[in-house]
Amino acid sequence: MSGTDTADKAGAAGDERRTSWRDTIERTVTGLSYDLVEVERAGRGLLRVTIDRVPGHAYPVEGEFVTVEDCEAVTRQLQYVLEVENVDYERLEVSSPGLDRPLRRAADYERFSGQEIELTLRQPFQGRKHWKGLLGKGEGEGWNLVFQDGKAEQVLAFSLDEVREARLVPVVDFKGRRGRKAGTEPGVDGGLER
Repeated sequence: MSGTDTADKAGAAGDERRTSWRDTIERTVTGLSYDLVEVERAGRGLLRVTIDRVPGHAYPVEGEFVTVEDCEAVTRQLQYVLEVENVDYERLEVSSPGLDRPLRRAADYERFSGQEIELTLRQPFQGRKHWKGLLGKGEGEGWNLVFQDGKAEQVLAFSLDEVREARLVPVVDFKGRRGRKAGTEPGVDGGLER
């Protein structure tokens, strides 16, 4: 066997292991009824896993967003599974995707269709790579971004292979603060106690 054959087999084995641990993580996270958003190996042995809740599924702690309890449950299960599967890592971090959740797969685009996103294209279109607007389904496998350009509504059609990065635009809603004016409660001025 030549040195090239050995290197090719070693590379293939490395690819197989890489796929294997990623598949193990995905099976575990989806088996717990969460969506796997990202998996990343970082410096010093950090294995970072980002999860999201699946719409329509009932969780022990109600709500739309990932909770600390969700992260703890996934962490405990992953620690067990990764040990059994002999996956090498030093530290495991399980977290929510945050308000500016990345869109990675076609399923993410389907789920968040109708919401505002920030889009970065791989190649500039009309001199721009960065766009912001409402995500919508386009023709066939394509997608649309609807945005205001001056006073006119414009539509940017794109396919997923043209996208470098896409993220939700954060929406912050302070439900308990609507309708109140600063200083209208005794001892409170703009949300800070005196």
